[in-house]
Amino acid sequence: MDTETFWQLLDDARGRAGAGADDRGAEDDPLPGALTDLLVERLDADEILAFAVASDALSHEAYAWPVWGAAYLVEGGCSDDGFMDFRDGLVLAGRATFERALADPDSLADHPVIAAMAGGGSAWFGYESLDSLVGDAWSRATGGDDEAYYAAREATSVAPSRSEPAGGSWDFDDEAENGRRLPRLSALFGG
Repeated sequence: MDTETFWQLLDDARGRAGAGADDRGAEDDPLPGALTDLLVERLDADEILAFAVASDALSHEAYAWPVWGAAYLVEGGCSDDGFMDFRDGLVLAGRATFERALADPDSLADHPVIAAMAGGGSAWFGYESLDSLVGDAWSRATGGDDEAYYAAREATSVAPSRSEPAGGSWDFDDEAENGRRLPRLSALFGG
């Protein structure tokens, strides 16, 4: 699946989800259901797997130290698993937010959910786990269970091109360095 098709499907799901499309912390978060339904309606099982591969590729594109630094500030710390969730949330935020964040992770300070998180609200930017959401769509389309989905995913997965995040790393607990690299996020999250 090409990235244009991927982003169009996600944009259509975001349109269906309406005003609540960005906040993964909402109890009635509409985006996961809207995306799952849309994948089942528009794609066959192999195309759903291709959507998963495209999602993996985008998440891997965001596998970079500067994005991890932003996630660390926003989340108040960020483990490997937390960074996976953050990247899935970044993909779900849509193409414009995703591309801006990759070019300038500090631009996430403009995102309304990030601002709400800084204000101590119940908003959440990340998403645990986009692959499970796609697996639900695949299972609905095929009648297969999780085990069958993960076997199919294994057959279609593509190994990442790098094992370490891209870009230069730094000590995310160094407030001065965070302020230099991510000044707006540092100001929002007390650094």
